[in-house]
Amino acid sequence: MPIVIAHPTGNEFSKAAVRGFFDKNILQSYYTTVANFRGSVLDKLGAFRGLSEIKRRDLDSCLRSYTRTFPWKELGRQVALKTGATTLTKHETGSFSVDAVYKSFDRYVSKQLDKEKKNGATAVYAYEDGAYYTFQKAAGLNLQCLYDLPIGYWRSLHRVLQEEKELNPVWAITMEGLKDSKEKLARKDEELRLSDAVFVASSFTEKTLNDYPIPLKKIYKIPYGFPPAVQKDYAVNKRGKIKALFIGGLSQRKGLSYLFKAVEGLERFVDLTVVGRLPQTSCEPLMRELDKHTYISSLPHKQVLELMREQDVLLFPSLFEGFGQVITEAMAQGTPVITTERTAGPDIIRHGENGWLVNAGSAEAIKNVLEQIISQPAVIAELGEQALETAKKRPWTVYGEDLVKAVLMEN
Repeated sequence: MPIVIAHPTGNEFSKAAVRGFFDKNILQSYYTTVANFRGSVLDKLGAFRGLSEIKRRDLDSCLRSYTRTFPWKELGRQVALKTGATTLTKHETGSFSVDAVYKSFDRYVSKQLDKEKKNGATAVYAYEDGAYYTFQKAAGLNLQCLYDLPIGYWRSLHRVLQEEKELNPVWAITMEGLKDSKEKLARKDEELRLSDAVFVASSFTEKTLNDYPIPLKKIYKIPYGFPPAVQKDYAVNKRGKIKALFIGGLSQRKGLSYLFKAVEGLERFVDLTVVGRLPQTSCEPLMRELDKHTYISSLPHKQVLELMREQDVLLFPSLFEGFGQVITEAMAQGTPVITTERTAGPDIIRHGENGWLVNAGSAEAIKNVLEQIISQPAVIAELGEQALETAKKRPWTVYGEDLVKAVLMEN
């Protein structure tokens, strides 16, 4: 079953999928925008300050001959982000927006499928927002369409965000998900319609697909893997205050207002650090809150993991999340996580054992857990050790193996 897999930005879960297909000898080609191989010219450029993003596109050298790149739009996006050219990256309309990158990449991959079919491909594995043209072409060639939905279904998302907009209108400006055009939403639905099987990473994402109006052929739930577990020295964190960390896009979809409200009044006991890019449209309540805490706009991924290791707890109160890889990253650093039932939390966290689960949209629930930690700081090490043990049991290789088993069931 030779498979063509395509993902524009080559994140961890897509790279794990590619490696899983390769290890099982069913990978025909891997399409992405930018790929970095050790020792290449691109790899050497990644050593320069400001170009560290290149290192996030690393691939195993064994994949070099399978990898096809289409870099131009993505390189333009990275330059625009570095230079602050926000008009060029504006949601959907910017020439180098995420949407522009995905659409141009999708078109490119679709044009390669005639050749891939001649070379023996029988299936295409593609991801949300990057499968519309690819699946249309694949269906015409009788190639199997395997669809990966990393975040929950858009109709469920809109319902949640609309409710949140009514509850917290001053934060609504940060919620990009409400700005999607009808054309973009129609493409999402068409991608699902063309799919022979849908792959999700959490029970929450699977549940949101109940809102899709047409019965889907088959859904596979395969949780993502954890990065390598790193033993933590909990003694270094005994500095008086609890060190709490949030990492993610600075959007109300992530539950930001509830995060800030939860730490309100606990300033004597909790130091909060927030890492994430600001939304393109300024939000006054967000800026006021960031002024009260330690704020970092971005960090190279290696430094993100180091920062996680230095913290006592990760706060991730998302209102709508397909998975939330920061959860698994923090757990692999021995840092326990407080998150909601609208993430992968229920699939990998046992409340009070290796982390904490709270109801989405409840600042009080987050505060209650923080107060428990403040009164019993020993739970940080206890739950952190259990988080590490959880991480050790599911490395990315296990995710790749599980995905391959599901894909082969479709053959």
